[in-house]
Amino acid sequence: MQLGFVLLWACQSSLLLAKPDSIKRSPEETMPASIALAFKQANVPLSAVSIMVTPLVTSPQAPLKQTPPRLQFRATEEMNPASVMKLITTSAGLSLLGPDFTWRNRIYIEGLLKDGVLQGNLYLKGSGDPKLVVERLQSLIQEVMAKGLREIKGDIILDGSVFDLPNQNPASFDDEPLRPYNVAPQGLLLNFNALLFKFTPDAARKEAKVESEPPLANVQWPHSVPLSAGPCQDWRTQLRADFSKADNVRFNGTYPKACGEQTWPVAYVEPQTFGPRMVQAMWRQAGGQLKGQVRHGLTPAQVTLWHEAPSLPLSDIVADINKFSNNVMAQQLFLTLSSQQGAGNFAASKQVVLQWWAKNMPGHKAPVLDNGSGLSREERSSAQALTALLQLAAQSNYAHALQNSLAIAGVDGTVVRLKDRQPNSVVIGRSKLKSGSLRDVASLAGYVEGLSGQSYVFVVIVNHPNANATRPALDKLLEWTVQDQKK
Repeated sequence: MQLGFVLLWACQSSLLLAKPDSIKRSPEETMPASIALAFKQANVPLSAVSIMVTPLVTSPQAPLKQTPPRLQFRATEEMNPASVMKLITTSAGLSLLGPDFTWRNRIYIEGLLKDGVLQGNLYLKGSGDPKLVVERLQSLIQEVMAKGLREIKGDIILDGSVFDLPNQNPASFDDEPLRPYNVAPQGLLLNFNALLFKFTPDAARKEAKVESEPPLANVQWPHSVPLSAGPCQDWRTQLRADFSKADNVRFNGTYPKACGEQTWPVAYVEPQTFGPRMVQAMWRQAGGQLKGQVRHGLTPAQVTLWHEAPSLPLSDIVADINKFSNNVMAQQLFLTLSSQQGAGNFAASKQVVLQWWAKNMPGHKAPVLDNGSGLSREERSSAQALTALLQLAAQSNYAHALQNSLAIAGVDGTVVRLKDRQPNSVVIGRSKLKSGSLRDVASLAGYVEGLSGQSYVFVVIVNHPNANATRPALDKLLEWTVQDQKK
């Protein structure tokens, strides 16, 4: 009995005398208790969590190794970060192309143009522009007409050859081909290849008005649906929509009056005909005449450049990519990185990003890249590497553009719902974040301002079947980071 007490005392004494770094703590002991409990309540083991919270270093003269992390937990583990991967794509894009970079959408003509009539073909050559949406295509068409071209005796030919991509099955990721997040990139991507349906109740007529954009040639849909009573719950299911036919959208159900005005974005069921249908409809809507057809094709060498229209600047594009987690826009940017030297493709873009990483992030393990958007089961990085990436960005000439692209917790973007969960949270307005969510992934990364005035780089990744149940735990981790005056 006495011998056992002596041995126990000796072991305890050796631990007390040991250097702090030599003490091997259990995971629960290295994690704030309230946060560990929140993960436990979500039925997620701490072995599925990776965290790094580190003071932000904005001066290149301050080595990162002299700034110890405030919390580091399994930070070197390779994890699937979901859409947080977009931070790598957008950082590389801003660094290599510059915040003011623009894509150039070009109009070429072939044949004689006289008195507003083109005796030949018109070519619209894409540049990979991620946001050539309704309003911008409309402006482009108006500019072409203002220069004196209103009638085309030949065809309008759409050229997306700036990217060299195989045909992709939009159902391959999760068997949800009509979800806009599954839209595949294209060299000439128009309006994200998606339709937006708008439903507006009219109580007097006992129906909901149905509007759709963009206009598509030879596509029909009902302009109203009957209203129904009852609460606004799963209104999309109640509509009993049928999007299976490319030329005929149907709503066979009813729309709940209680829902008010709602919108429903849907990826077009026939991606390859979306662009031609949209251009044909908008050309004629603008008053243009067309004898031929709108089709895909290549631009010949011997044609005349008629008009050129720049895209929005990259800084604006990055804001959409990160703040609203737009997958296809991220892939357009990713492919653009290799299209500067030839036809853009995923393999070449991976090499461009990895070379950039090796040059700017020496000593940090390179990420596993797939399509650059995070919509992947293959992509990997670590909390430690992502922390270093965000530290690098804060010291760069694109710091402002990247930080402004992040969603503000409880205010906008993909993290606006924090305010619904916790209306009085101290985190609201103090965190600029990129969120990520897949079936088995929940993640957050960005910059957090503490009450002390100190800012932090914040990264947390969860890979587990219950990952999406950990939002309360991630909220608590954010609060803990902000409340840095508490000891």
